[in-house]
Amino acid sequence: MLDKLKIFTGNSNPALAMDICKHLGVLLGKAEVKSFSDGEVCVEIKESVRGMEVYVIQSTCTPVNKNLMELLIMLDALKRASAYAITAVIPYYGYARQDRKVAPRTPITSKLVADLITVAGATRVLCMDLHAGQIQGFFNIPVDNLYATPVLLEHIQKNYRDNTVIVSPDAGGVERARAFAKRLGTSFAMIDKRRPAPNVAEIMNIIGDIDGKICILLDDMIDTAGTITQGAEALMKQGAKEVYACCTHPVLSGPAIGRLKKSSIKEVLVTNTIPLSDEAKSLNKIKSLTVAPLLGEAIKRIHYGESVSSLFV
Repeated sequence: MLDKLKIFTGNSNPALAMDICKHLGVLLGKAEVKSFSDGEVCVEIKESVRGMEVYVIQSTCTPVNKNLMELLIMLDALKRASAYAITAVIPYYGYARQDRKVAPRTPITSKLVADLITVAGATRVLCMDLHAGQIQGFFNIPVDNLYATPVLLEHIQKNYRDNTVIVSPDAGGVERARAFAKRLGTSFAMIDKRRPAPNVAEIMNIIGDIDGKICILLDDMIDTAGTITQGAEALMKQGAKEVYACCTHPVLSGPAIGRLKKSSIKEVLVTNTIPLSDEAKSLNKIKSLTVAPLLGEAIKRIHYGESVSSLFV
C-alpha cells in the first residue's frame, strides 16, 4: 500500500529521514542535493516520481538560508517532475519567531516563508511544535502541526521522580506548560521576564509554588540558552530542589553550549528535529530523543487519509 509513497531529504537532517524510512519500511528516495562553487544549490531527483505522493523531509535549521533554499528547490524539482502530491515535512520551521509586526517597518518573515513554500510546489505542510500556532493560517494549503509531547512525556514519566512542577520560562509558553502539566498530572508555574533586546532575557519573578520541588523548564526551543539558564538560576534561588530543561528544538546557537555547561540545569531533554552539533553531543547533560516514529506515523496516516490529531488524544 506504500508503493505510491516516496520520501526524499535535503542535507539538513538526513539521519532523521533515514529513521523515518526505517519506521515506515520504505527506501529513502534518490536525490542529489549539492552546491555549485559559488554557493548556488543544485538539485537532481534521480528516480521517477510521476503520479507519486512525495514527502520532503527538511528542517530549516543552521545554516538556515541554505537549508531553506534546498527545500524550495527540491519542491520545485518534484513539482516539475509531475509528482501527484508534495508534502513539505519541516520538523523545525525556521523564521517562525517573526510571526507579527513587533515594531514599525518590520517584516512578517514566517508568512513570507509560508508563501515561498507554497509557490515552490508544496501541497501540504507537516511541522512539529510551531513557535506560534497562528503560522498555520499563513498557508493556503493544509498544515498539520505535530507535538513532541508524547515523546517527552514518556521519558519524563520513566526517569524523573515525583514532586515535579512544569515551569514556563515566559508568559507566551503558559498554555504549553499547562497542557503538559495536565498530561503529567502535576502543577505548573511561570517565570515573569522582560526582554530588553533580542536574545537577551531579564528574569523578574516566579509565579507558582516551586519550593522544594523538581522543576522542569519547558519551551518549544532553546536558542542561545539565555532564557533557560537564567530561569534555572532564578528557580534555584527561590528554593527549587533540582532543575531540568525540556524543549523540542535544540537550536543551540552562539553561547548556548557554554551557558548550559555552566548552569545548574541537571539535564537538557531535546528531540532530533535538529541534529546536534559535535560540541552539543560532547555535553553529557544534553539528551536527544527521536521523533522519527511520530513523524513516520503521521506520514502514514496522511497517506491513508486517516486522522492525525488522534495521535495526541
